Amino acid sequence: MDSCEGCLRDQPTARIADDSLPAVVWGIAAVFVMVELAFSAGYGFQQDELYFIEAGRHLAFGYVDQPPVAPLLVRLATMIGGTNPTAVRTLPAMEGGAIVLLAARQAATFGAGRAGRVLAALCMAGAPVLLGAAHIGNTTPPALLAWALVVLCTSTAIARARPRWWLGAGIAAGLGLEINNLMALLLLALAVGLLATGRFDLVRTGWPWLAAAIAAVIWAPNVVWQATHDWPQLTMASSLHRENTALADYLGGLPAQILYGGLFTGPILLAGVVRLWRTPEMRYLAVTVSVLAVYVLAWIPGKPYYTSGLLPAVLAAGSVATERWFARGRRPIARRALAVGAILVATLVTVTAVLPVWPVQDLHAHSTSADLADTVGWPQLARAVAAEDKSLTAAATPPTSIFAGGYPEAAALDVLGPTGLPPVLSGHNAYNMWGPGAASDSTVLAVDAADQLRPYFAQCRTVATVVVPYQVNNDFTGLNLSLCTGPTTSWTGLWSHLKHDD
Repeated sequence: MDSCEGCLRDQPTARIADDSLPAVVWGIAAVFVMVELAFSAGYGFQQDELYFIEAGRHLAFGYVDQPPVAPLLVRLATMIGGTNPTAVRTLPAMEGGAIVLLAARQAATFGAGRAGRVLAALCMAGAPVLLGAAHIGNTTPPALLAWALVVLCTSTAIARARPRWWLGAGIAAGLGLEINNLMALLLLALAVGLLATGRFDLVRTGWPWLAAAIAAVIWAPNVVWQATHDWPQLTMASSLHRENTALADYLGGLPAQILYGGLFTGPILLAGVVRLWRTPEMRYLAVTVSVLAVYVLAWIPGKPYYTSGLLPAVLAAGSVATERWFARGRRPIARRALAVGAILVATLVTVTAVLPVWPVQDLHAHSTSADLADTVGWPQLARAVAAEDKSLTAAATPPTSIFAGGYPEAAALDVLGPTGLPPVLSGHNAYNMWGPGAASDSTVLAVDAADQLRPYFAQCRTVATVVVPYQVNNDFTGLNLSLCTGPTTSWTGLWSHLKHDD
């Protein structure tokens, strides 16, 4: 803490002449990456990671639930480092470290001195959404990085009168659209912010239009794929809306957006929003933040982290305001100590909740995130299915295919299951798109899928139940394995009835 307090002693009037980052900011980012890597092998894969490994084996310009970049990155990671959690999570850890640096650089763009830049990095490194996201190899870490880059490039082009930075914004936006379609919401909100605050001078120049053209060219392959596959992302968006609009989602949506930024950084976040509104040249970002926050609260409140890509900018603005609060007080050292101490304490608490700190056998006794709990139990599921397949084969009823109720179970069997298992199928998301191939449906081992198959088979009987070990409570404990026989038609005839995108 002493070293950080020393970094925060600079008064906001002692501005750094350029946008360089203090060494401590680089140190904070490095510590962030090292902590993530130190726990990267903990427990096991999360279901999205297993799914992306399998999707990486079916490379395409798009999938029903996402653009192509994330599965491609996971495939490259496993090619280089092997099929293990550390290989899959190394790039997300580095992306998280880059986001920490970008938060500090964003603070510099907003006029922060050394203290504000360090504070922005510290707040970002301790944000629960980033600590948790950088532990999982899915779309979230690269998407957060792309959002941070778009906002930084845009604000630098405007605040520093450096129009070529628009090109960086265009490249980041295009790549972001190939990672996660939520980037389109950011671009729309930014456009609304600029127009609502009267920045027509920017629209009259060619740079933003060139940036938009660059983004469109990069995004084009996925748009073409979507168009030729009946726009499955629209179906997915409707499904997510239905699943995330319960009363509890609406009640907890706004508090969750704030808590994702940190347990004790709420005042800095709120100060950041106020500063963006009160500063005319930054007001377009205030409109952007507000539009996105209202959209998420109104349309999909159960996904509060959808606004987290704007955290670096809001925390950066709040760090400028907090830096000035340090200087105004009669006890600046006490104020700095309070801010740094609160952030460090909150970060330690967060680490124990989102990273595999506890021994896996003790995990059930601690309050942890759902994503962390979901990293337990997949090898045991694969072994249980393999054992049941062997037992049924010995009983002269060998399964000719395995049908999983969802992509998590299917991907776990494809990635972690032993060689020799029957073909693994599912009607969920991309698995439905990949189809049944030449798999036989005469005897099907259903994994949490008996209810889906029962209308189309003469008999489905439960043969085993799989329980997640170590008393861990997640969504995948208590799965029934069932044997379904007597199909009414072939997989080809059944396939359209088994499709579900959610």
